[in-house]
Amino acid sequence: MIGVDCRTNSVATVAYYKFIQQFVLIGDSGVGKSNLLSRFTRNEFNLESKSTIGVEFATRSIQVDGKTIKAQIWDTAGQERYRAITSAYYRGAVGALLVYDIAKHLTYENVERWLKELRDHADNNIVIMLVGNKSDLRHLRAVPTDEARAFYRFITLSGVSVCLFNFNFPL
Repeated sequence: MIGVDCRTNSVATVAYYKFIQQFVLIGDSGVGKSNLLSRFTRNEFNLESKSTIGVEFATRSIQVDGKTIKAQIWDTAGQERYRAITSAYYRGAVGALLVYDIAKHLTYENVERWLKELRDHADNNIVIMLVGNKSDLRHLRAVPTDEARAFYRFITLSGVSVCLFNFNFPL
């Protein structure tokens, strides 16, 4: 698609997207949501990343079945004080990555609360992926893989479609 850049009046090629899909990253503060987003959209990782304030987002074009899809990924703040703001971004999302830190059991314990929040504010057909992040900290693992798999099976039997991954986001 050809367009005109209004700032310079020059002709520019504009990417055409057949579909634009919204995804949300949710979970406790410090579990690595912002770095998952950064790695996926810019192939960058920041060891010194700061807590997200409110909501941030980035996009990435991906090819699925020969179609170009623009994925809008919303990185929500994990702190309680931003909950009213961030839950508004669940509506309209086709997917959610529910992230916990494998080295911090409390972040895993809070997964059920995040699931409830998704059920309360997201569309009923949202696809949810449970992501055990920071697998490079295996030696500090506080959430046994078997425990996470058992929870995954329990949730699946409760009618929520969930996938389990233990990874630092691969490209």
